[in-house]
Amino acid sequence: MLQENVTDVLAGVFVITAGSVVTCLLVKWIQQRKTKQKIEVARAERKRALQQMEQAVQQVKEEKHAEDSRMILSLSACELSEKLKDGSLSPEAVLYTFMEKALEVNKEVNCVTDFFQECEAQIQEVKKQKAKGLLYGVPVSLKDSVCYKGHVSTCGMSFFLGKAAKEDSVIVQVLKKQGAIPFVATNIPQTMMHFDCSNPIYGQSLNPLNHTKSPGGSSGGEGALIAGGGSVLGIGTDIGGSIRLPCSFCGICGLKPTSGRLSLKGTSDIIPGINYVLPSIGPMALDVDSLALCMKALLCEELFQLDPEIPPMPFNSQVYNSTNPLRIGYFECDGHMQALPSMRRAVRETIQLLQEAGHTLIPFPVTQIDYVFNDLYLKGVFADGLSSLLDSLKGDIIDPHLSLMVSVIRLPTFVKKMLAFICSFLSSRMSAALYVTCGIRSVKNYWKQNAKKKDYCQKFISEWKKHKLDVLLCPSLSPAFSIGYPSYTTPSLSYTTLFNVLDFPAGIVPVTKVTQEDEEELKNYKGFLNDYVDKMFRQAVQGGVGLPVAVQCVALPWQEELCLRFMKEVEELSCKKRK
Repeated sequence: MLQENVTDVLAGVFVITAGSVVTCLLVKWIQQRKTKQKIEVARAERKRALQQMEQAVQQVKEEKHAEDSRMILSLSACELSEKLKDGSLSPEAVLYTFMEKALEVNKEVNCVTDFFQECEAQIQEVKKQKAKGLLYGVPVSLKDSVCYKGHVSTCGMSFFLGKAAKEDSVIVQVLKKQGAIPFVATNIPQTMMHFDCSNPIYGQSLNPLNHTKSPGGSSGGEGALIAGGGSVLGIGTDIGGSIRLPCSFCGICGLKPTSGRLSLKGTSDIIPGINYVLPSIGPMALDVDSLALCMKALLCEELFQLDPEIPPMPFNSQVYNSTNPLRIGYFECDGHMQALPSMRRAVRETIQLLQEAGHTLIPFPVTQIDYVFNDLYLKGVFADGLSSLLDSLKGDIIDPHLSLMVSVIRLPTFVKKMLAFICSFLSSRMSAALYVTCGIRSVKNYWKQNAKKKDYCQKFISEWKKHKLDVLLCPSLSPAFSIGYPSYTTPSLSYTTLFNVLDFPAGIVPVTKVTQEDEEELKNYKGFLNDYVDKMFRQAVQGGVGLPVAVQCVALPWQEELCLRFMKEVEELSCKKRK
C-alpha cells in the first residue's frame, strides 16, 4: 500500500514537472515567435524608409541640380556651412547629395537603419529662418539611440520596437534650431554594451575601409557612414569608448565630452538610472574643426533653456584658437594590456612632432589600470550583476556576438564565482571579468564603490597637477578589429574606459596607418601575460596593413575647448608630415 502511494506521488511530481517544463518551453516559443514577427515588421519599415529615401534622390536627379556632388562630398562641415550661408550651395543640393551617398555606403556596409523623411520639409522651415544658425543646411546623422520624433530608437533590441519617440531629444531640437538637417539614423550593437556593431534587427555593420573588419561600437554605424563619406557630421554616445572606438577603427575624429556638458535628455537608455560611470554625447566628423563647430553650435542658449541641468557654459573660442605652447603628459602603454606596435609608434611619432613644434612633453605615470578597469569600471557598471540588462533582453533573440556575455551573466552567482576561481589558474583577466559579473549586491558596498572611484580620480588629478599638465596624449585602441573578436578582447577597453571613470573629455585623431613593419612586429606580440586574451588581441588586428591608427587626446573635466585645441594641433602636425 505504501509502495503504491509513493509511486503515485512520484508519478504526480513527474507529471507536474513535465507540465512545467512544457509550459516554459511553450511560453518561450511564443515569445520568440512574437519577437521574430516584430523584427520582420521593423525590417520591412526600414526597407520602406530606404526606398522612400531612394525615390526622393531619384526625383531630384531628374530635376538636374547644377551643383557638383563630388565637390559637395569633398567639403568639411565647416566648409559646407560657409557655402550654404553665402548661398553658393543650396540646402537641397547638399542634403540630396548626402542622401545619395549614404544609400551607396549603406549598400556596402549596412550602417543606416532609418531615414527621417521629415528632413525634406525641414529644409523649407530652415530657409524661412531670419537668422541662419551655425549649422545652417548641414546634414547630420544620428546614432540609433538619439531619439527623433515619430521614429523608433531600438538600441538593437526588440524591447523598443513599435515605441516611436513622442518628441525630439534635446540634442535634435538644438541641432534643428541651429539649422542642421538630421536625415538618417545609424546602426548599433544589441544593448549598446559591446564594441562590435551587430544586432538581430538590422544585422552586422562593416568597416568601409576593410569589410572583414568591424567599424567598432557602439556608435559603429556612425563611424562607418562618416568614414564612407555618407555623412559629414554625426552624433554618438560614449560610456566606455562608444564614440572613440568607432572613430579610431574608421579613421575619423570624435570627441567624448565631460558627462553633462551636452544633454542626454530624450536619448534611449537600456539601463536608466546608472549614475556610477555616466554616459556622454558628442560629435563625430572627418576633421577637428567640424567637431568644434558642432560643439559651438550645441552649447547655446537653446540647450541651456531646454535642459536646465546643463551648466550654461558657451563654447570658449578663445581657448580653442589659442596658439600658446602646451605642457603635454604622455604614456605609450597603460600597463593593463600591452599596446600594439602600431599604437606605440603612433604615440612616439606624435610626441616627436609636438616637441619639434615647441611643446613640452612630460612622461606621465599612469598606474593601477588593472584596478581601474576591473574594480572601478566593470564592477561599478555591472553593480546589479547585469540583471537590468537581462530584464530588457527577455524574449529577445540574442545576437551571436553578445551570446557569450549573456550566457555568462545568466549563470547563478555561485557558478560564476566557481568559474572565476577555476579561470584564475588560466588567465587572471578572464577570472576578474567573470567575478565582476556577480555584481555588488548591497547599497553599502555600492557606496564604498563610489568612494573608491572618487579617491582614484582625486589621486589622478593630483598627479596631473603635480606635473603641471595642460593635456594628456595616450594610445587609442586601433587598428580595427576583425569582426567577432571584440567579444573575446574586452580587457583591451582599458584604453578608453579610464577616461569614463575619470569623466575627462577625450578625443580621437587619426595620425598614421599600419605599416608592413608593424604587421611583422605584431607576429612577436605576446602581451603581458601571453594568455588567451593576449592571443585573441593579436589575432583581432592581424591583416591591418593600411588601416588607420589614432591617438587619444585628453583634458581635465569641462575643458572640451582645450581638448579640441590639442586635437587640432595633433591633426595639423600629422597632416603636414603626411604631405
